[in-house]
Amino acid sequence: MPIVLAASVENAGILLALVIMLAAAKILAEVFERLKQPAVVGEILAGVLIGPSLLNWVQPSEFINIIAEIGIIFLLFNVGLETKPQAILDVGKRAVVVAVLGVVVPFIAGYFIAVWWGGSTVEALFIGAALVATSVGITARVLGGMGLLDTLTSRIILGAAVIDDILGLLILSVVSSFSKGSVDYWRLAGTAGLAIFFTLFVAFFGAKLMTRLAPKIENLHISKPFFNAGLILCLGLSFAAIHIGVAAIIGAFLAGMMLAEATEENRKMHKLTSGVTEFLVPFFLVNIGMQLNLSIFKDISVVILAVVITIVAVLTKFIGCGLGAYGLGWKRSAQVGIGMIPRGEVGIVVAQIGLGLAAISEQFFASVLFMAIATTLIAPPFIKILFEGEKAKLEAEQAEKDIHLSDIFSRIG
Repeated sequence: MPIVLAASVENAGILLALVIMLAAAKILAEVFERLKQPAVVGEILAGVLIGPSLLNWVQPSEFINIIAEIGIIFLLFNVGLETKPQAILDVGKRAVVVAVLGVVVPFIAGYFIAVWWGGSTVEALFIGAALVATSVGITARVLGGMGLLDTLTSRIILGAAVIDDILGLLILSVVSSFSKGSVDYWRLAGTAGLAIFFTLFVAFFGAKLMTRLAPKIENLHISKPFFNAGLILCLGLSFAAIHIGVAAIIGAFLAGMMLAEATEENRKMHKLTSGVTEFLVPFFLVNIGMQLNLSIFKDISVVILAVVITIVAVLTKFIGCGLGAYGLGWKRSAQVGIGMIPRGEVGIVVAQIGLGLAAISEQFFASVLFMAIATTLIAPPFIKILFEGEKAKLEAEQAEKDIHLSDIFSRIG
């Protein structure tokens, strides 16, 4: 077969896979919306349906993984555009407590569950590390769809998720090194310091810099200059985040935060990127569902282990992070706890690293994979229930602020 024709056939196969993924995601999203459930659940289940588990219409591939990664990058970039640095700074202490408890409690529980099941020390450490993970993209997708990213608990969840990613990275680095026989503590300390500095510098100094530069960027002669500058910043900081040692989505989130203060330009940026996000994010969600292979659960012992790990994963995040929000009232504590439950792609990556290092057995790998997807499916409906009525409160508070400001200006006038 000629090279050009072979390439055309391969490209046609990729396009067909994308068509099936997008169509399946949107059809099931519509079904779940009509059932008064979050669309994100339908989009993930679409991946289970069309993937290797059931119909086998589409199989995971390197290309699909890349598209999925870009999708979650743009999702977190959009979330960052709606999150001003000061809003995160205001909940900083609370977010730290939530993140620390949301790491410590699941890690200890995961470790002892694996030991109780007969796993080795290394296996137990990897299970603990997998339970530490948080996939903020899932929660952000649900809250963004409800228009609730500016609530107190949403800001705590976002701030805690950034800290959680740094702590999770360090734990994973220690566990991976331990499985190889040695731990380089100096390198670990350097990575931690760099990650913290990068996050603080970009979020707070970067935002001021971009606010000053925004009018000058808008005066450039190219089409949609601020939008293009934002895309470059988003992808550039995503790359920088990976290079430093944290997830690309943290860089994307911080890039959005850098642009959040430039009010007028931000509004245009958000409008233009929302279309890109709406197109790409379904591939990320469907790809999560496609990772699950139901055939591995023919062994009843694997099913039992998977269910136990999933229950522990749900309870430890809910209790640990909920305790971190203690003092805000039971409902807000529950909102924070449930918002930190999804493990998503982060839990899957930890499991794949453990399997790649031959540090965990197929049984533990399958169980963690199930837990990562199950927690991602379990959380959204509860997020929707617990946050019901919050939008009305948010709008009422904003209206009250507007009336107060109007009263001040009328007195000045």
